[in-house]
Amino acid sequence: MVRAISQEAFDELVKENMDDLGMESAEAIEDAIQTLTLQGVDLSGIVRCVPGESNPVLECLNRLKKLNSETEVLDETTVVEVFDSLTDLCAGNANENAAIATKNGGVQLACSLCSKITRSTESHLPLVSCLNATASLLHDVQSTGTFQTSNGPRTIIGLLNDNKQNIDILSSGFRVVASAATGDEILKEAFMELKVDELTMEIMSIHKDMGIQSLYDAIRVILTPDDNRVVASQVYGYARKFAKIGIAEALVDSLRAGLSSPNLVSACITLKAIAVNDEICKSIAEKGGIDAVLRCMDDSGDQGNKAVAKVCCSLLSKLAGSDTNKSAIVGKGGMDKLIKLSARYADDPSVLQEIMSIISVLSLRSPENAARAIEAGASDLAIQAMEKFPAAHQMQRNSCLMIRNLVVRNPENRTILLNNGIEKYIRKAKQTHGNCKDAATDALRDLGLDSYNS
Repeated sequence: MVRAISQEAFDELVKENMDDLGMESAEAIEDAIQTLTLQGVDLSGIVRCVPGESNPVLECLNRLKKLNSETEVLDETTVVEVFDSLTDLCAGNANENAAIATKNGGVQLACSLCSKITRSTESHLPLVSCLNATASLLHDVQSTGTFQTSNGPRTIIGLLNDNKQNIDILSSGFRVVASAATGDEILKEAFMELKVDELTMEIMSIHKDMGIQSLYDAIRVILTPDDNRVVASQVYGYARKFAKIGIAEALVDSLRAGLSSPNLVSACITLKAIAVNDEICKSIAEKGGIDAVLRCMDDSGDQGNKAVAKVCCSLLSKLAGSDTNKSAIVGKGGMDKLIKLSARYADDPSVLQEIMSIISVLSLRSPENAARAIEAGASDLAIQAMEKFPAAHQMQRNSCLMIRNLVVRNPENRTILLNNGIEKYIRKAKQTHGNCKDAATDALRDLGLDSYNS
């Protein structure tokens, strides 16, 4: 069990170190931290300074408490200034400041002021600042739990429903949804019960030509099983609900805009999160999803957009989980497009490993596709990449997995790969990288080599 300590108890220990042991302030604080850490005390949220010294996070919270206690119209300039300061203090990797704010009532204050601001000001800027600060505070299960008990989900969804035309509020509001739902199954469920799926669909319809990055992030987070406290996540059921109301089709429309869309990468990642079963994968294909992805993939090669190339391959791998889609991808020239893309990114193992992954999926349980992959140049891809990037362990592993699927049901492919000298590269990957051992062993075995275990 992790032990907790109050701010008062920590301050008293520091004071004792200074008064009774004659330590300087820095030494007294460091000694207190070391002593408590050795005792297994959780110091998150504790202000680690000399008692009485000011702390910028606490200063912000004190100002917010004063604002929250005021019954008159809030001063918009002050609200924006304080919340922006709190956001800067807690944003990014500043989890220590966010923990201090959480321990001292920051989440409750933010939720309370979100509601108060809408009643007290006409400008949308104070609300945007409040929402941004709220998102920066939600960094762990303690802060998200407080958000849930403070009626945060209902407050945020209410604000989003009331401001469907305001891009700034929508962007900041969905940032809160994404932060709150990260690693918290209870909040994912709370947002789904508040019909966040229907709300996102409506907003995507209203703002077709102006994608909202945080909206995509919110969908992706809600559909990610990232709460290790639960045995069975409900996110796959949520994905089916999203698909049922048409969000998959809306995301395909985003893909059709191609590289001109600033949210293309987010749309691909979100669509992958929704494609959780064969039925949804096939429906995405029927709506033109495969055509859109292949077109974006081609364009990413022509324009040198590595990020788009990687997410397109990753999404295509997910869609190829359906055997029907495998045939469609290959029938639309997918193998040739993938090999062409590999030539464009011959110097980037992070892209090559994604290409190998999709070729592996397309070739799984499909001798016809495995034969087509070899015809397109998959053998040369494997040999050249494994030779060129011996230290790229994930690419080496993906290459071994691809080789196995290319040869397991195609004896003729074994001869081609062995004659081209693939064995030595597989053995080198097996000896060099621990994560390649099993994949390399399987590849050597399915190549028909007797000494595959050596």
